[in-house]
Amino acid sequence: MKEEGFFLSSQPVDVEKWAKALQKPEAGGYCAFEGWVRNHNEGQSVSGLEYEIYEALAQKEGEKIIAEALEKFDIAGVSAFHRHGNLKIGDMAVWVGASAAHRDDAFKACRYVIDAIKFRVPVWKKEHYKTGEAKWVACHQCAAAGSDADHAHHHGAECNRTHR
Repeated sequence: MKEEGFFLSSQPVDVEKWAKALQKPEAGGYCAFEGWVRNHNEGQSVSGLEYEIYEALAQKEGEKIIAEALEKFDIAGVSAFHRHGNLKIGDMAVWVGASAAHRDDAFKACRYVIDAIKFRVPVWKKEHYKTGEAKWVACHQCAAAGSDADHAHHHGAECNRTHR
């Protein structure tokens, strides 16, 4: 398996391995984002999440995002992964890491990659609530319909799964 790029996994991932792969002689620092399953959303108590992906397209789009980050930012390396399947509260759902000679480039690349993943990679999220109910939320089509001004809040948008 390659040590950098975009990855999909149904199993927990060893982020230390990915971070170590980004440690390069030309890099003076490293920035990472970890997205975890939280126990609430929009006033609902969440008991877990289920992620569905369109694997071939998700992989292709994720690799494209990584290539864009390498082109746009002065970075030594960048990697990301997104989990799929059933996740529990506290599980890591997404991870992005970027290394660069200077911290600003690493921060900007990391932010670019996580935002692009949220908007463009075909991942659907089903929230399971403590009430026993469940609802599909925050699919990439719903996120893409939002404006840049509200991109940080798209996670609460309901999703019509017929777009798949």
